Amino acid sequence: MAGAQSPDAVARRLGLDQVSDLILHLPLRYLDETRLTPLAEARPGAHVQVEGCVRHAEVQTRPRRQLVAEIEENGDRLFFRLLHFYPSQVAQLRPGVRVRLLGEVRPGFFGAEMVHPFLRVVGENTPLPDRLTPVYPTVAGLSQHAIRKAVTAALEHADLDDSLPAAMLHSLGLPPFRAALETLHAPPADADPALLESRQEPAWRRVKFDELLAQQLSLRLAARRRHEHAARPLSGDGGLGERLLAALPFRLTAAQTRALDEIRRDLALSHPMNRLLQGDVGSGKTLVAALATLPALAAGAQVAVMAPTEILAEQLFLKFREWLQPLGLPVLALSAASKGKAKRQALADLAEGRARVAVGTHALFQTGVVFRDLALAIVDEQHRFGVAQRLALREKGQLASAAGDHTPHLLMMSATPIPRSLAMSYYADLDVSVIDELPPGRTPIATKVVSHARRDEVVARLRDYCRSGGQAYWVCPLVEESEKLQLRAAQESHAELSTLLPELAIGLVHGRMKAEDKAAVMAAFKAGGLHLLVATTVIEVGVDVANAGLMVIEHAERYGLAQLHQLRGRVGRGARESTCVLMYGEALTDIAKQRLRVIKENADGFAIAREDLRLRGPGEFLGARQSGVPMLRFADLEMDFDLLEMARAAAGDLLDRDMDAVHRHLRRWLPRGLDYLRA
Repeated sequence: MAGAQSPDAVARRLGLDQVSDLILHLPLRYLDETRLTPLAEARPGAHVQVEGCVRHAEVQTRPRRQLVAEIEENGDRLFFRLLHFYPSQVAQLRPGVRVRLLGEVRPGFFGAEMVHPFLRVVGENTPLPDRLTPVYPTVAGLSQHAIRKAVTAALEHADLDDSLPAAMLHSLGLPPFRAALETLHAPPADADPALLESRQEPAWRRVKFDELLAQQLSLRLAARRRHEHAARPLSGDGGLGERLLAALPFRLTAAQTRALDEIRRDLALSHPMNRLLQGDVGSGKTLVAALATLPALAAGAQVAVMAPTEILAEQLFLKFREWLQPLGLPVLALSAASKGKAKRQALADLAEGRARVAVGTHALFQTGVVFRDLALAIVDEQHRFGVAQRLALREKGQLASAAGDHTPHLLMMSATPIPRSLAMSYYADLDVSVIDELPPGRTPIATKVVSHARRDEVVARLRDYCRSGGQAYWVCPLVEESEKLQLRAAQESHAELSTLLPELAIGLVHGRMKAEDKAAVMAAFKAGGLHLLVATTVIEVGVDVANAGLMVIEHAERYGLAQLHQLRGRVGRGARESTCVLMYGEALTDIAKQRLRVIKENADGFAIAREDLRLRGPGEFLGARQSGVPMLRFADLEMDFDLLEMARAAAGDLLDRDMDAVHRHLRRWLPRGLDYLRA
């Protein structure tokens, strides 16, 4: 099957769409076959290439099956062993056959040896290569030789002309695209191996810059397309904001005021806002969002507020109703649990414009929900929605607006702080507002890390705390992404704690409960009718009980950093001294140890987010829900932050001056017209 190893077949085996994609199938590492070390100088511990004639070779079966051979050159000898081999290799290694071996020299039973070296049969005068030998990522059954041959063919036929202006490359100190690829696929013998391995060689920097630039261009173009849409300018709130603030027992922080000003400036524009409001747990994002609704409501329009879970939607509904209803602005709740006559009435109120603010889950953008005049959509915990879901909410507003083809303004919120490098790359199409200070009066949270072996001590501390008038959370282990398993863990923990602490009123809440049952338990806890709430991660966001100052998280090592920080943020909301106890199991991985150390030593969500990005990388940090966002293959956002800044500046320059270069560059890097925003 000669065709099985054709460039086209190799590309398909590697999961690539076309042969030309092979030019960016870059090596993992390189072999240095450009020099020979005499056998006499091949010392144990050295990684070298040697050459000699086979003296003998045999297959041994003890202590394991292996091919053992010995080579000789100028009276010096070296053994080598192949632990995995083919019958053809046994036949090949006849006495007198000349071979080259590349590998690490080790001390062996009979003297110096190599174990499973890279082996090549050569002639007496076979020349040494003048370039390093690439080693590519591969799949089972696909040899390095086949990949090298296919890549060489692809390079010969591909268009390697530069997509970027020569003057730009010169000013940035980057090599031409063709030269960069030729260097990476076949580096010269004198290339710096350390720079190649660390991916800081100029050729590597050019490829990473190009990738980051393609990302920036794609996202900037998406933002420009958004600016071509019309949105209703919303300026002024008719004094509603002053009335709301006057009714509050506290003042906005400087960071809240700054973020609100940025949002209001966007709302006043004639193209749709696309802003991300991020801030740490408890920084007051919800109040800023409520104040942001007032220009739309003052203009007679509607607002939709979407949350990822029913518990969070309920919490948001109660907050918005508390703040807006006294201003004469009715707030409506809509979720998947809404049924029958109540649901029909809610839908009619939305369609006819009587309901001015709708708060709910993804039910807000399901078929049958029509807004009379939607001008602003707010999405809380945006990272837990897919891109397509966010777009569906905006498009629903566009279709349903009685004011014509106006696109609603979009405000997204996240209590998972986004590191600056990530915001500059994957969120380059968004404007970002940051609330980087907490309101006064928030008490510091002491974080304790204890072994599960001390569970009895934790339960005793819990008893004393609740007897003293405090309330507490007990968060059950996240065994895996399975509500059934979480439910079993929650029920077992609830039963056990009820037995151990009969004097306490203990409630249970989990994701599979009916909405009204969950709401009843949460209301009882908030009113002080329960001492202890046993819960799964449904309480991760939105729950605000000032008297709850103690949280115990079982098997904390199974949670991610962002989730631990979110959970911990449920306490420390009142005057009581607050503590979060992280209980861990027996066997901790190195990553789990690092996570627990980070959460113990840091209270700042932005510092935690930076560590989270370092430990998990952008793919996991963004989450599976963001699978519509292609991950970077070559660039590292932290290591290559300088390239990211260069790419941002270059993207702005190209979009202003050279759209031909923009299109050339995107055709190379996004050949299928991929949009970084769409799933």
